[in-house]
Amino acid sequence: MKKIVVMVMLCLLVIPMEAGAVSYGWGYKKGSNQQPPDVGMYKQILEKHQSYYMDPSGDKHVYLTFDNGYEAGFTEQILDVLQEKEVPATFFLTGHYVNDQPELVRRMLADGHIVGNHSDGHLDFTEISKERFTKDVTDLTNKIKKLDDSAVVQYIRPPSGTFNEDSLSWANELGYTHIFWSLAFVDWNKGSEKGWKHAYEQVMNQIHPGAIILMHTVSKDNADALEHLIEDLREKGYQFKSLDDLMLKQMLPEELIGFTKSTR
Repeated sequence: MKKIVVMVMLCLLVIPMEAGAVSYGWGYKKGSNQQPPDVGMYKQILEKHQSYYMDPSGDKHVYLTFDNGYEAGFTEQILDVLQEKEVPATFFLTGHYVNDQPELVRRMLADGHIVGNHSDGHLDFTEISKERFTKDVTDLTNKIKKLDDSAVVQYIRPPSGTFNEDSLSWANELGYTHIFWSLAFVDWNKGSEKGWKHAYEQVMNQIHPGAIILMHTVSKDNADALEHLIEDLREKGYQFKSLDDLMLKQMLPEELIGFTKSTR
């Protein structure tokens, strides 16, 4: 049987832009047997701009992230499961979501989850000026802080995974860290649900140490699968960590990380 190579999301799309710039669409060749995906040239680009798509440590840690563009009635269920199972997560929000669902945003923060920036207007960061980029992401962060002035918004995820070196650099200048993903599947098409087992199998088939998992909260399948995923991944020895834990690892000297592992 011929092996089919599956490219995720925008399939390593590279689009020429004005003034010699290029637009990249985040994508990769899926891994198997608990191996991470192959992201090709993107690895170097992300490293150059202190951006992440996975935890490179080799630890059996996984990071749950959710993108919230609009509410479909399943976020509260997801938050209930995370609370019951004591699992941290990061929710990347748009301006529409913050305006429309302030109480859910407040709950995310009150429950100890991280809230990230997913663009106020869900814009393509590669098609706008630095000034418009700055205004867009700053406006969204300010909206979140108006709901909870203690909120820290330091992670950003570009809509549709579209980026270039300019947008990565602009985010760095504003103090944001880009977070992509190493595990995802088509889960945002409302009305084409396939049942929770489909979502469960998509994650379990792609799981690997250090995975940053992207899921969308508009999916009932995801909400129903979440409890099963958490329980079964823990049985396989995985631990759920927050993006703050991942950043802390990057700051620690290698000798200290090695010592910490050896004393577990």
